[in-house]
Amino acid sequence: MMGQATTQACACGRVDGKGRPLSYAQCCERFVAHFDTTPAPDAEHLMRSRYSAFVHENAAYLQATWHASQRPATLDFDAGTRWLGLSVKDFKVTGEDRAEVEFVARYRIAGRAVRLHERSRFVREEGRWFYVDGDQL
Repeated sequence: MMGQATTQACACGRVDGKGRPLSYAQCCERFVAHFDTTPAPDAEHLMRSRYSAFVHENAAYLQATWHASQRPATLDFDAGTRWLGLSVKDFKVTGEDRAEVEFVARYRIAGRAVRLHERSRFVREEGRWFYVDGDQL
């Protein structure tokens, strides 16, 4: 039997061709749960799966998909953070193994609404995409 998080709509907000939300199992779980065998096919999928990993507080996946040149030694999650949604504004390939994704992530912490608007940079190495860094907009 699948867990509740697996059957609920994916946190990243991806929908099918009819506009119906995809479940976590249909969407980001395959990348998050099986990083070693199922890497994200492009930077947008990686960014969406990283958002889902933040929602599920999966530090191991976030660390594994952070480029080694920028990867923090540890990750801490803010207690009481409630993720509200993700909107992908733009996705563009900027080179053979480089891409950028502009997104807005919304969340609440300690009752305060936060809107994170970022243009993130990604690089592909040996067939795997990694988050490098981003500029807040």
